[in-house]
Amino acid sequence: MDVIREQGIGFLGSRLKRLGERMQAGAARVTADAGLPVQPAHMAFLAALDGEARTIGQLVQAVGISQPGVTRAIGQLVGLGLARSEQGEDQRQRTISLTPAGEAVLVRAKVHVWPQVEDAARLLLGAEADGFMAQIARLEAALTATPIDVLAARARTDTLIIHEYTDALAHHFRDINAEWIGTMFSLEATDRDVLDNPRERIVETGGAILFVEARGLGIVGAGALQRAGDGGLELTKMGVREHARGLKAGEFLLAALIERARAMDADPFYLLTNARCATAIHLYEKLGFRHDAGIMARYGARYARCDVAMRYLPPTPAPALS
Repeated sequence: MDVIREQGIGFLGSRLKRLGERMQAGAARVTADAGLPVQPAHMAFLAALDGEARTIGQLVQAVGISQPGVTRAIGQLVGLGLARSEQGEDQRQRTISLTPAGEAVLVRAKVHVWPQVEDAARLLLGAEADGFMAQIARLEAALTATPIDVLAARARTDTLIIHEYTDALAHHFRDINAEWIGTMFSLEATDRDVLDNPRERIVETGGAILFVEARGLGIVGAGALQRAGDGGLELTKMGVREHARGLKAGEFLLAALIERARAMDADPFYLLTNARCATAIHLYEKLGFRHDAGIMARYGARYARCDVAMRYLPPTPAPALS
């Protein structure tokens, strides 16, 4: 099992890092066979210092890695006697240059290492070599313009997706609701009837069932709108899987159910629950439900566990400015 490969493009950075480490391990053996005292990570700095002294800042720009990484690599080359650090004309900066020993290592790398590693890379890539390098260049330019965290933030609105009821999703409706009801209470006969027959008891009687999918986790929540015989509409059988709590999937799903209920133009639009469901009740209140004694008297006997009844009150439009 290759976890990084199986996770696909979302693990692209890890996969490229792993690929780079494998290639550098092979390049290190080529370098050692050539008798050079450096590592593949040093090669870019040798190339950047070829015939030219540079400051640390200039090396950061030339190699494209962080200043701490550049400082660490240069310190290693200085320790090997292959580079020197000297005070520049600007007293606030030091310049880095190759020593004669460093220049000799550079020459040997150009002859005995770089051509062999390049040929090996072309063998790996075949006819796609130039196209692959062009794609790498486009990727680097795109990341320079827009970092991956910014791109991820832009895509975050698609993390949660609403799905309509299909028979293929019916088992999620049962399992999600059986999970929370069975954990907090016990399944009543009316629960089993609806969960075992969602199409007949809800969809075909003019109601609706919606599901929420969290990308990467699949279907994590479900909720229903069930027609009452007197023209009312009940928000019922709404739950979110335990492992998906904290993603705001419940709020996302509830907002979609409220929008659907308002389009169905039923009155009253209500729900029945239990005071033990404090977190859910807080969410209901947040999105417009209010405790209602009339709803309790009218519908509360439906469930033995019901001790809270709420009615949805649409937000009052702001007065028009004259």
